[in-house]
Amino acid sequence: MSRGSRVHRAGLKLTTSMAVLIGLATPAAVRAQSGDNRIVAPGGYHDLVESRNDPNTPVIQMRGDADMPSIELVGDARREGLCSNPFASDSGLSSATIFFQHTHSTSSSTRSPLPPEGSSDEGGDKADGYPNSTTAVVRVSRPDLGRRIYYKNKIEFSLDGGWLPINIPFVFDVFLGDGYTMTNLRYTLVPIVASVRWQVDDVGGPWVFRGNWDIEASAAVTLIPRGPESRYIAWIMGFRRNFVPRRGRIAPYFDGRLGLGNIDAKEPLGVLYAQGQDFTFTMNMGSGVRYNFNSRYSISAGLNWMHISNLYLSEPKFANYGINVYGPMFGVNVRLGRLGHRRSE
Repeated sequence: MSRGSRVHRAGLKLTTSMAVLIGLATPAAVRAQSGDNRIVAPGGYHDLVESRNDPNTPVIQMRGDADMPSIELVGDARREGLCSNPFASDSGLSSATIFFQHTHSTSSSTRSPLPPEGSSDEGGDKADGYPNSTTAVVRVSRPDLGRRIYYKNKIEFSLDGGWLPINIPFVFDVFLGDGYTMTNLRYTLVPIVASVRWQVDDVGGPWVFRGNWDIEASAAVTLIPRGPESRYIAWIMGFRRNFVPRRGRIAPYFDGRLGLGNIDAKEPLGVLYAQGQDFTFTMNMGSGVRYNFNSRYSISAGLNWMHISNLYLSEPKFANYGINVYGPMFGVNVRLGRLGHRRSE
């Protein structure tokens, strides 16, 4: 082999080794079974996704020019597909151990399965079933699905609807010195709430408290099928705490919101225990779970408590009885804008 060829070969090895170190977003330990050949992903490669017997275990073949070695990546992958760069942290790979095959032959001959981890290549330049090849194992941490869905500055639109037929006393009466009493008038509220949510931080916190915060602004139209009034329109703002697991698509949440609105009050028209004036305040608290299909779309279900009153502004002319109901809420959430998740843990 001429000196120029050796220099060219050494340069190719150095360039490609640097590329794979930069391309991997998570710490990786590479164990090569041949000291002369390292598994690399140089620039200029393109990927071709194939499938073996199991559709959940695709094979990615990285191929370049005729004089460049091909690379095979075999590992579990998310059904949603893989990114164009499988070495990026958001590639969707879910396997903790990924096998790379570095071969000097670009022929498509039938090969035996990849050798198991820990096997050795005593021949130095050949592995069983892979002539003229070397094998390495690249270890990567499994991607944190929660960080792909919940991250700082993510903006979402949500549309929620509920059925709140259960009447209860005002839950904070204990702090006002009032008894937990109720009138004979019963309400059923049907809120329809359109919201914009801004996630103000990244996922953090220990154990079951791991999650992030939303700030939300909402416009609500509430129908009143049971009760003397017929509708309620409100502007609401508040917060939501998302409890984000590392694995899985279900995330619990808790939220609290305050707002002001307008109701067609009927107590001034002589209806006993109805609302004393049109201008009112509202308070909402809810909790539930959210199922994330992916980073863009999700649905939610939970319970919501809703309070409406005029904060005694109608007194002494008209009493402030208020409305206190709770029931189930269901919602659809859609991410606005492009994906902008964090690329590191």
